[in-house]
Amino acid sequence: MLTEQSSALAPQGQETSSDSTVYLVDDDAPVLKAVSRLLRLAGFRVEAFSSPRRFLHHHDSATPGCLVLDMSMPDLSGLDVQKKLLTDGKAVPIVFLTGAADVPASVCAMKQGACDVLTKPVERDVLVHAIHEALARDRASRHASEELAEFRRRLATLTPREHEVFRHVISGKLNKQTAAEIGAAEKTIKVHRGRVMKKMNVESVAELVRMAERGGVAPSAGEQGT
Repeated sequence: MLTEQSSALAPQGQETSSDSTVYLVDDDAPVLKAVSRLLRLAGFRVEAFSSPRRFLHHHDSATPGCLVLDMSMPDLSGLDVQKKLLTDGKAVPIVFLTGAADVPASVCAMKQGACDVLTKPVERDVLVHAIHEALARDRASRHASEELAEFRRRLATLTPREHEVFRHVISGKLNKQTAAEIGAAEKTIKVHRGRVMKKMNVESVAELVRMAERGGVAPSAGEQGT
């Protein structure tokens, strides 16, 4: 299953994440034991499962981490597990392990978002590096989700008029253009604009535009500002 590459368990410059869990699923008991031991020695927190169904039952998507998953298992295949997680909205970064170079299955796994597909026997450092990459992807995904949730929370604090002004601001319109389009005094638009910037916790229109793009808020229709 594993081959030696170097004496260093973790690639230089990388650290394990104490708040993350590496889930390991393989129906081969000796392999499961060997890989679990390797990863624990490398400093990872590991939860090992010999049954993919048991993993699916116990997995908590709220827990940061990644999944090291055997591609070929008699109960549920690795691809079946991946599809189930995606269907249930519990996507987790996956590093697949396969005993043979199954190109179609590997392509399918990557198209569905797998981080990597490694062929057994896998070199120790290669596996550890792949897990670090998967955990980094998980952290980035969770950070993006947190930012989006915070954006939506702030957006919900805007009044209907402020939301309208928000969409005009991100379209690049000046206060006088917005005032003319929605039928309000320019000084009133200026006040609403200031409240929008404060509630959304931004200091520039450029920052507000980037935030709106990530949050899926469309600019107001009509003539764009210059």
